Amino acid sequence: MDLIALALGILLLCLVTWDLFETIVVPRPTPDRFRIGRYVVRLSWPAVRAIGRTRNGKTHDTLLGLFAPAMTLALLVAWLVALILGYGLILFGMRDQLSPSPHDLGTTMYFAASSVLTLGYGDIVAVGAAARAVVVVAAVSGLGVVALVVTFLFSLYGSYQRREVKVVTLQAAAGAPPSAVALLETYAQLDLVDRLPGFFMEWERWAAEVLDTHVAYPLLGFFRSSHDNLSWISALGTVLDAASLVLTTIERVPRGEAELFERVGSHLVEDITNLGFRAGMTADPRATSSRSDLDRDAFDGAYARLGDAGYVLAPGDAAWRAFEAARAGYAGRLNAMAAYWATPANSWLDTSSALTSLAHVAADVGSGDAILEVETSPEEEIR
Repeated sequence: MDLIALALGILLLCLVTWDLFETIVVPRPTPDRFRIGRYVVRLSWPAVRAIGRTRNGKTHDTLLGLFAPAMTLALLVAWLVALILGYGLILFGMRDQLSPSPHDLGTTMYFAASSVLTLGYGDIVAVGAAARAVVVVAAVSGLGVVALVVTFLFSLYGSYQRREVKVVTLQAAAGAPPSAVALLETYAQLDLVDRLPGFFMEWERWAAEVLDTHVAYPLLGFFRSSHDNLSWISALGTVLDAASLVLTTIERVPRGEAELFERVGSHLVEDITNLGFRAGMTADPRATSSRSDLDRDAFDGAYARLGDAGYVLAPGDAAWRAFEAARAGYAGRLNAMAAYWATPANSWLDTSSALTSLAHVAADVGSGDAILEVETSPEEEIR
């Protein structure tokens, strides 16, 4: 027996098994650095972003939209290749139990691949008890990996569809791109202000589900909306801004549900950015938020529009200070998330200027120069 090849093969199989277990089975983020899947995604995303910046707007957006589905298949391929390498090394270490005995590692890898993929041509046969056991385990593990990834894919798409239903329905009230001011104006115009508490309750449940699924399976964050000018990040920012306006600026509207949603929504934003899905964010998120597009003039415009819509408002100066403080808790992190995932550019609150997706911005100028340049944090950790 070749003990070195045997030991290397066992070590590689342990790494693959542990990676599969942590990526698919464990419903929580895991900080372990010895992960195959993590590096497949972490190294691929900056490369795709870099390639996309050399293309026009539509091609860039399409490329980013294909990333998450492609990574799901890439993970399957990476795990299968790692299994083949691991079993190939183990079988090479006990090649004296194979008939005919392989004379090189390549032939053993071929036999391992036919075992893992359950092809079974029969040109090489395991004759020793240990080798037979390895071949059986290889066949079972190959089928198991495929089954796990298929189940994982269905789980991802189920979570993605539930997330996007709320994002798309928000468009009816908040527009596309969504705006907190437009959302509140629509509810006032349609005499639905009394339904705002129920609206925030629904989005509280939505935020809780997104928090649970996206922290457990971070690959979900890379799945983009199929509709222009919409994203789950901009939708979350819109509803957070609406809740902040209700809590700080609008009076005579129940505030309990808005407060509960803001707590859950802010928790979601904090946890996602803590996983490393951020770009351009300083150590102090509040310092980042101070560089956002919201200023007093924008707030005054929103304040006037809400007053015209019929809302009873708090005094302007006090409302501005309270809103600015409330928004500072999440705006910087939201902007960092949007920058990392290259979601549609959004001012979160002010709708005085047209807001378009990155694809349309680049298409309008005829080049990819308008696409947001992002510096990826070296400490980013992706599951």
